[in-house]
Amino acid sequence: MLLTSIDPFVQEFERQFDRLTRQAFTRGEGGANGVMPLDGVRRKDDVLLRFDLPGIDPESIEVTVDRGVLSVSARREEELGEDDRVFVRERVMGTFTRRVYLSEHLDSERVDAAYHNGVLQVRIPVLEKAKPRKVEIQRGGDPKALRA
Repeated sequence: MLLTSIDPFVQEFERQFDRLTRQAFTRGEGGANGVMPLDGVRRKDDVLLRFDLPGIDPESIEVTVDRGVLSVSARREEELGEDDRVFVRERVMGTFTRRVYLSEHLDSERVDAAYHNGVLQVRIPVLEKAKPRKVEIQRGGDPKALRA
């Protein structure tokens, strides 16, 4: 999830392209969008992903990590009575899956998740070697004396 590109224009283009692609290919019945919206936040010691899953039974949510890919699946089932007849359908039913490719700088062995008020939060710790550190600057002497 850690980005390799630092060009804000490229990042914004990729984000908008992904959004438009998902909208074009994940339309449900009645034109409703079947995307599982996601926010990702890089914090000091971890990455926090928030997935909007309103109306989802927590028992249907599954979070897995396999070979650097985090997968979130959830299911929303139709709840109709015997005499009920649908005349508008904008809420997408069925199974939703979202995959996020994790950077090698994240600790995929220590992922944890919590679901509250329709939002699934997944926390992925950053490996110690990937955390920012202060580099000591040597003073005086020959600059060629630095060792690689």
